[in-house]
Formats: sequence, C-alpha cells, structure tokens
Amino acid sequence: MKIKISWPTGIVLALVAFMIFILSFVYKVMFLPEYDHHLVSEEYYKDELNYQQEINKENKGVALKDNIKITKDSLGLTIIFPKEFDPSKITGLISFLRLSNDKIDFNIPIELASNQILISKDKLVAGRWDVKIDWSVNGADYLYKEKLIY
Repeated sequence: MKIKISWPTGIVLALVAFMIFILSFVYKVMFLPEYDHHLVSEEYYKDELNYQQEINKENKGVALKDNIKITKDSLGLTIIFPKEFDPSKITGLISFLRLSNDKIDFNIPIELASNQILISKDKLVAGRWDVKIDWSVNGADYLYKEKLIY
C-alpha cells in the first residue's frame, strides 16, 4: 500500500521537523550541564572601568629592561621575574584562567625567595590557559598577560 502525501502536507511536515531539530539544540544548550555557558567575568562592567589602568600597567611592564618570562619544563611552569628587582619586595597575584571551564581557575599569591616561582604540573590541566600576573614592586604596579597551551 502506497502512502500519498500531497505537497502542502509535505511542506508542513518539513517545517515541523525543522522546528523540532532547532528546539532540540535550544534544549541542549539551555538545560544540559555539559553545555554550560558562563561569562568570563561576573563583574564585566566594573572590569571595563579599570581597563585603562590595566593597559597602563602592561605598558610599564613592556618598558622594563627584562619583562616576566614563562617557561614550560618537566616539573610544570616556571615564571621568571626581572632580575633588576629584589625578589623579597615583589608582591602580587598570579591568576590562571581556563575559559572552557571556570571551575579549575586558580590564583597564587606572589611570595618570592628567588626571582622565579614554579607552578607544579599537578595544578595544571592540559589545554589553553590565560595567565595574568598582577604584581608590584617599590610602589610601581605592573601587569603581564599571556595565553599559553600547557
């Protein structure tokens, strides 16, 4: 037995199938946890007001004779601060941000005995990280940002 479908019925069926297809994607994105969406910063308006200050601190870091260097080795990441400063006077915060999963973001306060600090590989998951080092020494504030693949 053959089923005959007239062309208006076919158009209606095609539109209904398309709507179900689109709504299934909307459901996945809105309600399933593996498609969790979040903002990079919850306080993005406040961050925008401080953006010029960040630019100024970055420019001061670039103007240094030696800026911060980040190297990858078998133990993890080594962050090397400029040798022109006394390491005991350097203070600040190192932030590791993972844009794909904010649950593994972490911050490390800067407390130096030498001009370098080691971030062990136990804390780092393979993938892309945004590293932000907000540091100050002798009353001058500096900022260093780098995107890296670990």
